[in-house]
Formats: sequence, C-alpha cells, structure tokens
Amino acid sequence: MPVSDTSEAGLERLICRALTGSDCEPYSHTSIIGIAETTTFYGGTGWIAGNFKDYDREYCIDIFHLSKFLQDTQPEIADAVDIKNNSPTRRQFLARLQGEISKRGVVDVLRNGIKHGAHDITLCYGTPSPGNESAKRLYELNRFSVTRQLKYSRQETQRALDLVLFINGLPVFTFELKNSLTKQTVFDAIEQYKHDRDPRERLFEFGRCIAHFAVDDQEVRFCTHLKGKESWFLPFNKGHNDGAGNPPNPDGLKTEYLWKEILTKESLTDIIENYAQIVVEKDQKTGKKKQTQIFPRYHQLDVVRKLICAVKRDGVGKRYLIQHSAGSGKSNSIAWLAHQLIGVQKDDVHLFDSIIVVTDRRILDAQIQNTIKQFAQVKSTLGHAERSSNLREFIGSGKKIIITTIQKFPFILDEIGSEHAGRRFAIIIDEAHSSQGGRTAAKMHQALIGGVNDEDDETFEDKINKIIETKKLLPNASYFAFTATPKNKTLELFGEPVPQPDGRVKHRPFHSYTMKQAIQEGFILDVLANYTPIKSYYRLMKKIEDDPEFDVKKAQKKLLKYVENHDYAIRRKTEIMVDHFHQYVAGAGKIGGQARAMVITSGIKQAIAYFYAFDAYLKERNSPYKAIVAFSGEHEIGGKMVSEFSLNGFPSNQIPDKFREEPYRFLICADKFQTGYDEPLLHTMYVDKPLSDIKAVQTLSRLNRAHPKKHDTFILDFVNDPETIKSAFEPYYRTTILAEETDPNKLHDLKSELDSSEVYTWEKVEEFVRLYLDGAEREKLDSILDDCVSEYLERLDEDGQVNFKSNAKAFIRVYAFLSQILPYKKREWEILSIFLNFLVPKLPTPKEEDPSKGILEAIDMESYRVEKQESIRISLSDADIEIEPVPTEGGGHKPEPEIDRLSNIIRAFNDLFGNIPWTDADRVRKLITEEIPARVAADTAYQNACKHSDKQNARIEHDKALLRVMTALIKDDTELFKQFSDNEGFKRWLADTTFGLTYTEQKSSTL
Repeated sequence: MPVSDTSEAGLERLICRALTGSDCEPYSHTSIIGIAETTTFYGGTGWIAGNFKDYDREYCIDIFHLSKFLQDTQPEIADAVDIKNNSPTRRQFLARLQGEISKRGVVDVLRNGIKHGAHDITLCYGTPSPGNESAKRLYELNRFSVTRQLKYSRQETQRALDLVLFINGLPVFTFELKNSLTKQTVFDAIEQYKHDRDPRERLFEFGRCIAHFAVDDQEVRFCTHLKGKESWFLPFNKGHNDGAGNPPNPDGLKTEYLWKEILTKESLTDIIENYAQIVVEKDQKTGKKKQTQIFPRYHQLDVVRKLICAVKRDGVGKRYLIQHSAGSGKSNSIAWLAHQLIGVQKDDVHLFDSIIVVTDRRILDAQIQNTIKQFAQVKSTLGHAERSSNLREFIGSGKKIIITTIQKFPFILDEIGSEHAGRRFAIIIDEAHSSQGGRTAAKMHQALIGGVNDEDDETFEDKINKIIETKKLLPNASYFAFTATPKNKTLELFGEPVPQPDGRVKHRPFHSYTMKQAIQEGFILDVLANYTPIKSYYRLMKKIEDDPEFDVKKAQKKLLKYVENHDYAIRRKTEIMVDHFHQYVAGAGKIGGQARAMVITSGIKQAIAYFYAFDAYLKERNSPYKAIVAFSGEHEIGGKMVSEFSLNGFPSNQIPDKFREEPYRFLICADKFQTGYDEPLLHTMYVDKPLSDIKAVQTLSRLNRAHPKKHDTFILDFVNDPETIKSAFEPYYRTTILAEETDPNKLHDLKSELDSSEVYTWEKVEEFVRLYLDGAEREKLDSILDDCVSEYLERLDEDGQVNFKSNAKAFIRVYAFLSQILPYKKREWEILSIFLNFLVPKLPTPKEEDPSKGILEAIDMESYRVEKQESIRISLSDADIEIEPVPTEGGGHKPEPEIDRLSNIIRAFNDLFGNIPWTDADRVRKLITEEIPARVAADTAYQNACKHSDKQNARIEHDKALLRVMTALIKDDTELFKQFSDNEGFKRWLADTTFGLTYTEQKSSTL
C-alpha cells in the first residue's frame, strides 16, 4: 500500500514536478554532445530537468545546457569556441567565462554577455518586447534547468546540494530543503549552509550564484553571500496576519509560491533584468569599496510588480500609498520602482516622460541615487537636481529619473515653466506625511501644468478655476507615496477608498509591510521590549512671607517645569543616565562594546543644561566617554552665546560621523535627530520630554535599526506613561486604516459661522482676491484687510475673537486638504481661503495677563528624588486600529483663570491627600497629579467629546474614561482603587480635579 513521501527527497520531487513536469531523476548517457532532446524533460513552468553528471566542477558550468544554448542561438560562436569538444579552445573559453563571472557576477554576465577574442557572446536573451517575433524566438531558446543532488565539491566529491537552478548552464540558485514533518525546518537548512558548505568552494564564491535558498514547507529564507557562520539569511515570505511567515494555502504547501510564482521563466528573467544587482559602496573616509549582492525580499518584489501592473491598468493620474516600515529596504524598493517606471508602456506609448523622486532626508537621497545609478540600463538617464537650473537641464536633455529633496522641490518646480506643461510625471515621495501640505502640493501641481498666470487675457473666474484645478489630482501625474507611519491626511490623500455597508468610506494603503512583520522578521528591533519608566518625587516650599494669588492651572504647569528643569533635578537625572549607561550598556558590552545612547530633551535650554551636567559628571567618574549636543541656532546661556560648534568643538554637519567615533557615546538632542536618523549603533534612549502620537513613534523608533551584534534596546523614560506610548504605537503596528473620510460639509458650517461674524463682507473678499490675482499694489490689499481687522476688534468680544480666529484657521487647514481630493469645485471656498490666508496673520491675539506670573520667584525646591520603576515590555494589540479623519472643528474660547493663593497651590501640589494614610504617598501623589489625568486625557472618546460636544457631554465621557483608567490600576495600585471605590467624597473630588486638569487643555488644543 503506497504511503505519502514526507522526506526531503519528496519535497525535491514535488518542486521538480512543478517546474519540469518530471521527478528530474538523473538520465544516463555516454557523451555530453549529441544527446537527443527527448532525454531531457520539459513541462511545469518551462524548466528542463538537468543531470548532475553534466556539471563541470572546475568551471561551475552545466556544460550540456551551455553547449546546447550556444548551438541553438549562436552556432558560429559555438563552433569558434569548439563547444562540442573537450579541447584547449573550449577550456580557454570556459576559463574566460569563469573569470568574468568572478569579476562581474553572474547577473551582469547574463545581462550583458562576455567578450572573448573577436566574439561578443550572449549568454541569456531578455524579455522580448511585444510584437518582436525574432526576440521572442531567441528568448524561448533560453534553457532554464534544475538539477537534483548536484555534487559540487572539488575536494569532498560526494557532497551534494538538494537542488541547483541553471540558466543556459550558468548556476543561479542553490537550495537546501527540509520538511517539518520529519522535524527538520528552514533553520536546519540555514545551519547546513553555515557549517557544512565551505564558502571557499567555487560555486559559493561571491557573485557566482544570485542567491542560496533554505526552504521548508512553512518558510523560505535566502542568502546572497555565504560566509560560513557569518552568513545572513533573509526571509522571503509573503507575511501572514500583518506579521511574519506565510498564510495557509488551501491547495498545497505554504511555500509553493516560490516555485510556482517566483521561479517561472518570466518572473526569474524579470528579476535578473530589473532587481538582482551587485552594488558597490565606497567608504568616504578610507576610499575602500565594498560589494553587496542584492536580491529583492518578497514584499519588495511584490510591491513594485503590483504598482507596475496598476499603472499599466490605470494609466497616468492615480495615487498610491505604500506603508512600508523601517527595515523594509525602502531605498531599494524606490530605486527599482523608479527605473522600471521609465519603460512602462500602454498602447505602445511610454506613460511617463520623467520620474521625480522626492525625499526629505539627505542621507536617503544619496542612498537612492547610488542604488539607481548602479543599474546599467539607466546610468545615462539619472540626474540629481540640486538647483532649478539642474532640473531644467535634465528635463530638456531627456533625463528620465530626477532625484531631489523636499526642501528644494517646491522652489524648483516653480521654475519649470509652461514649456513642460504637456509632460507626464511619476512622482515618488519618500515619507509622504512630510511632503503633502496643501501649499507645497499646489506649487508642485502648478509647476507641472505650467503656472497660473500664463495668459494676459484671463478673467478673474479663469484664474480662480485654474488655482482650484492645480490643487486637484492632475491627469498628467501619478503619485507613489512611501511612509512607515501614515497620518490621516496621508491616508485620505493617497490611500485606496474602501466603501463600507454603513455608507462610510475607509482608506487603506495600496501595499503594506508592517512594523509587526519587520520586527518578527528581525529587520528592526522591538523598541518597546525594554521600557523603564522613571518616577520623580519632589517637595516645594514658599520662600516669601506674602501669600499672593495665582492661576492654579498655569501655576501647576510652571511648577512642574521648574522642578524638572531645576539644576538639582538635571544633575540627578544625569547621574541616573550616565550610571545606567556604564553599568547596563557599555558595561554589558552591548553591540560588541560600540553602543551609543540618545538623550531626548524638551527644549534647547534643557539640552544645553544636560550637556554641561553630562560633561561635569563624566569627568567626575573618570569616564572615557563624552557627550555631543544637537540643537539649532545660537542662544544666550549664562550671559554668553553658545552654539553646537562652540560646545562640541566641531561643525554641525559632522555630528553623525563623530557620534560613531570614540569617545562620543551620548547624543543630547533638542528636536534634531528625532526623525529620519538611522544609526544602528544607537542602543539606549533617555527620554525627558513629553511624547505622544506619531512623534512618539518616530522618536523612539530611532533605536530600531538592526546591527549584527545588536540584540536588544533600552528606553528609560522620565516623563511619559507606558499607556500613552502604547496608544501612540498601536495604529502603526499593523496596516493603518482611516476610519472615515473628512466631511466636506464642515466647510459649509465653518464658512457660515465666519460670515455671520460680520468681520468681512463678501464684496470685500471678492475685491481683495481680484486685486491680489491682478497684481495690485500692497497698500490696496492692506486697506481692505485693515478694515476687517477694525471690525474684528470692535464687533467681537474676547471670546468672539478667539472663536473667529480659530474658525478661520480651521477653514484654511481643512480646505487646503480637501481641495486636493474633492471631485467638485467650490469657487467661494477657494476665494475665502485666499482671503483668510492674508487676514489671519493680521488678527491680533487677545491680550491676556499671565495670572501665574511671578510664582517661580516665590518658591524653592525642598527635596527631589527619582525612582526607577520595573522594566516592562509594552505589548501592542493585534487588533485592527483605525485612526480618525482630519479634524474639521474650529471654535474656542478664552479659558477663565482659576485663582488661588500661593500657599494653597503649593499645599495641593505637595500633599493633595494628607488626610489619607497612604502607604506610598509620593507614588499616589504622582498618580493623581500626573498619570491619571494624562491617561484620561489620552482617551479617544473623551477627546472627541471635548472637541465636538458641549461641557456637559464631555464630563459624561470624562467620568467613563476615569473609571476605565482606575479599573486598570486594580492590580498595581489596589489602595488607590479601594479609596476610589469606597470613599464617595474622594471619588467625587478626584473626578472634579481630573476634569478640571484636562477639559480646558483639551478645548484649547483645538484652537
């Protein structure tokens, strides 16, 4: 009775049958030349069964298939090199071929052939263009062969590989196969490559093969350069449930996509022509060159192929959002996409005249440029536009790919002019959220279609219509937006609309490679795996006899800032950071003893204070390490002007390089380096700055870059609550989805409120915009604006002024976004938007005295201590998290100050609940004054109620949020939860206090 073959050999046969239609069992013959074609097997996806006996171990060639290919396609050359006979002439040719592969790599040899004597020898025919029958015939003569149990070694002659794939006799892939049913996995195959495959064997030398695959029935991994135990195998998996691995396959093995989709003749030819590449990197300091063989990971191949197919289907004028996490290899994905978009045709016409790659990071800009440049097919078509003159020159001379930075892009495109209005563009935007602003987009669009004032006889209506059109999706540009953390605007602008049964429209990315998958596949580290909160405890005292009155809320904020920036607090926190680094980072030999740390500060003055404190304490410890400080501009500190250069002793542009050198181990930052900075040696982060939402994700993610010796990261956080950090990361852990589209009717509502204020008349608005578009003198514009400002001051009280200005800002913000995506025009919206953009800067902010002024001069710090809490892993939810659309509300009011005496404020600040005998009063005080209000304020339902409803409904949602927060404290703070549950007076007091601390701030955040 037959049983299923669950052995390695069974998996070999299964793959061979899929590729060739046979088991690829070795056939026998006595002469390599002259074998009847019927002794080989065709089928499956067009591969041929090979024979290990035809493999020449000296030259690493399947001589039978190379000979047959040359005889079929280039018979004169086959005769000239005497390919049929084992003669000195043939050996000379094979030695030349082997040398060229060793020097250039098999990919380049397959692409470009070799020169040998008087002959130009083609070794592979590429994908034929449609309708070219001659090219098609030659392409079909390529011989894709697969050989089982290939004995490859010249010394250990019985060593064999499970499978080797050849193209025209040249090896391109090797395979080691395992089967989980026999308790062997892909990781056993990797170990086999690392320990049983000598990298000095000629078949395994750099560039000889494209990649080496470890495969089982669950996973696929590959390595492009075998280095013994240092070999690095990357996943080549589809991903499952937004994470690693492969989805279940109802029709077969999880990994059969490899041989059924990726290794077809057409697919493999495409990979060789457009993806696989040896890239040369040059060290700017030493001048040494390093070669790296590149092969696409599955998601890179998948996204580029799907985008190319979509463009062929959709034509020009669509937008595509690609959510690819850090660690996705985004630079290569962008490079591959850019160079393939050049050749995309529809109805035999090239779709794009120019591909413009826009990035906001200088390092990535150079990286993409370098990657694209090394594709031989496009070397002469690439230009790096640093100035507008470059761009004009590149477009005029036929440059197909133009790379620029987002900082230059709007100004460059302003100067393109109308001569290129008929051109079609593909715009690839890296980190889309940084480059989608309404004004920038409008400048981009206007430039691409040739400006707005081309015709002298344009009417006012023509000009308005043209401005509106330039903000919309242009028919002559396609957009490809790459980002790891898409905001709501980015999703709505570039994402795919997904209609819902309830009538809402959600938006999702065209393609995603998530943070979850990148972490699980090991391309980035989980920065939340070792997160340690640091608690501060302090006591203030009054140092004056008087007992003046101050605004409670503002006073509380000032006191907290005073405490945390006090010289003693800075010194104490510095000691904790430096001691921690010496003991747990450098002392533990993290990243092979090369680990660096970043200090995130709340501002420039704090960063400089930390720099001085670090310098002093490192010297006291006789530490071998030093700190670097990073901030913008020059500032007066202690009576003298200081800058990065004066403190560090070297120019700002050297900071990234210096930070990698000894003795520098600490980088103290005020905003700089918190986004777009990729340093694999960065291991630890000390956070002394409030972080939330996307800023928290971007900042903490500076730690996630992988390094061969980097196995973990540390975060010590002096400010933020773990729940706040968790809620910031969760929307971007998996594929990010927009809950619903922005409601354009909100613009009608905002306009109605603005009109009713009677600050302006519609006649004045139209007159102003007409004068502006006709190029009128400045004084004519200012007279209209000044009249409106007078009306604003005379007609509206302070609350009315705050409300009008808030609504005006909201209208500008929402229209700038919606004007790019709405399928219809609204002339009135555009006119009002232009007018308000000029009016709002002229509207004075209501004057207000600071009721907390002088409080810092009246107090002093009596005690301060910090306490490190237990290190935790912040686990992110695996559920779908949706983000809310662009907020459309304006409105606001000037909050009434809550006045109290200094002694009472300090008493509340120091000892809010002295009548309750808390076991750990300091901890309870911290919870009540900071942590609980922060968690309540972060509650989405409460935030929405504050923004969209009245105070009464906001209080209802607040109390629900507070109950949720308190319930979460049951495990760690039973004593506090018991008081909340049992003591009605305490519960009411806590609810009133927390609502008072959070509601005003939530409302004012919408202004």
